[in-house]
Amino acid sequence: MAFGGTLIAVATLYLWLTAVPLRQGHAWAWRAFLVSGILGFGSFLSYLGYGYLDSWHGAGSLALLAVFVAGLVRSRPRAARAASGAWLATREGRAAPRSLRMGRWGLLATASSLVMAGFVILFLGMTEVFVAEDLGFIGQTRDAIERISPRLVPLIAHDRAGFGGGLATTGVLLFMAAWYAPPARAFHQAVFAAGLAGFGCAIGTHYAEGYVNPWHLAPAFAGAALFALSLVCERIGFVSAAAAAESATQ
Repeated sequence: MAFGGTLIAVATLYLWLTAVPLRQGHAWAWRAFLVSGILGFGSFLSYLGYGYLDSWHGAGSLALLAVFVAGLVRSRPRAARAASGAWLATREGRAAPRSLRMGRWGLLATASSLVMAGFVILFLGMTEVFVAEDLGFIGQTRDAIERISPRLVPLIAHDRAGFGGGLATTGVLLFMAAWYAPPARAFHQAVFAAGLAGFGCAIGTHYAEGYVNPWHLAPAFAGAALFALSLVCERIGFVSAAAAAESATQ
């Protein structure tokens, strides 16, 4: 369920990237597809660390990869507008209300946290698989789980590593969008929908399954709080700046 949330988040940001910045010819949007695609599809190879290869998952990934690569090739000529650098460093960004700037910095911090957390979870999925809270909730040691079936731990590792890869990919997309994209209604809607899917599924599945260890959930709640506060601050600043600009023209 948590892995599914990251896929929905990635897909939401992909739709926005396609419909707005890439359609407008921004080269950074094409690079966002490229970098996130390498990370997202590349994380599938994490199965080499735990030895479980899901043939249907592999076939689906290959089919998506073919479509993805074709899209990259076809859209490359459109991405001709060079990036002007970080939006916060532009004239518009420097003149933006303080709340908007604080919100944008918060989104960048959220994205960085997602990337780091994703890589940590990906590494754990390839190696240790479980953290102490996992085994406490299950009520078994890793050796006991392996005695039930030697395939059970690799199966769990498969899902955990996949989630880590999806989380890191979401973070990369959010970071590049927050770095380059100017504030806009469509941007805020896409980021909100992606965050709702990602954090909602990651946190919600724990309550659905009764796995509510406070220490285990603390990073997710902290990330969700930072994300929500950042987006609210940016939206408030954006609305106030738009209202001020409208008043100045009247």
